[in-house]
Amino acid sequence: MRFALRLILPRVALAILVLLLVSAVTFTLVELLPGDPVTRVLGRNATPEREQVWRKRFNLDQSPVTRYALWISGFVRGDWGASLVSAKPPSEQTPGEKKQRVVADMVRPRLINTLTLAAFALALYIPMSLFLGIVTAVYRERRFTGWLSALAVLGTAVPDYVIGILVLLTFAVRLQWFPPLALVDQAVSTLEVVQMLALPALTLAIAMTGFAVRMMQGSLLAVLDSDYVRFATLKGLTRQRVIFLHALPNALGPAVRVTVLNIAWLVGGVVLVEVIFTYPGMGRLLLDALSLLDTPVILATAMIFAIVLIFANMAADILAAFLNPRLRTD
Repeated sequence: MRFALRLILPRVALAILVLLLVSAVTFTLVELLPGDPVTRVLGRNATPEREQVWRKRFNLDQSPVTRYALWISGFVRGDWGASLVSAKPPSEQTPGEKKQRVVADMVRPRLINTLTLAAFALALYIPMSLFLGIVTAVYRERRFTGWLSALAVLGTAVPDYVIGILVLLTFAVRLQWFPPLALVDQAVSTLEVVQMLALPALTLAIAMTGFAVRMMQGSLLAVLDSDYVRFATLKGLTRQRVIFLHALPNALGPAVRVTVLNIAWLVGGVVLVEVIFTYPGMGRLLLDALSLLDTPVILATAMIFAIVLIFANMAADILAAFLNPRLRTD
């Protein structure tokens, strides 16, 4: 218990501090984006009177420090603001029409879509990486493991969008096994959703597996050559028991860390994959918001990405420490 508190509490405090710094930097960078969001949204209808109304509605007439304080306090409370693009001036609103679209309502379905794709990709990635990591380490002297290791290295070098294009050309264009577009919002059945998710999930799984296999292979090779594994073998234990009960638990630390970081990448770093397959996720939402200079949406999505990445790193550190027996001693 003391070990858990000593391990977790300082990391949580540091994560909160880093989030505050990230929020300030993100807000500053968004402020420095070229162009005026009000004139960009109003377009030809921009007049001094309309611009004044919009700036007052979205607190754009306040100082940057005041706007940052209002935004970060609202974000902590769950009020992420309203989209600039979806808003209308009061003179153009019909009775009963909402003034603007709430950012949280825009982010929520996209975040669910991204988490669904991430879960699908992890369901492919975890067994693939475990199997290939164990095989390449246990049968390291076989010729086929050399080819598997070479493919793992190649997978770490090839960008995810290249993998996505190759997967799309192979399974959607040439073989026509799966639909080329992952428009899950238009799916009418669970089977259709699975078919649409198959290609982007396979792309992400291949992109992640190379790193995990290399980490698993290196860690497991070191453990298999250790004295306690040799002693367990000399005691007459079966090879499967030695690998899965003695060697594998002690070799999972680096692979678990890579997996947790891959989860963070799945949530915030798959913009190009979502663009290739036209998938309505968080990456596409951020890209669209940047093109329209919709600052409330940019800030909300960027903070979600930062939260996932920071706490994923923290979770990776904690899991690696719990898996290492030498760090669990008080």
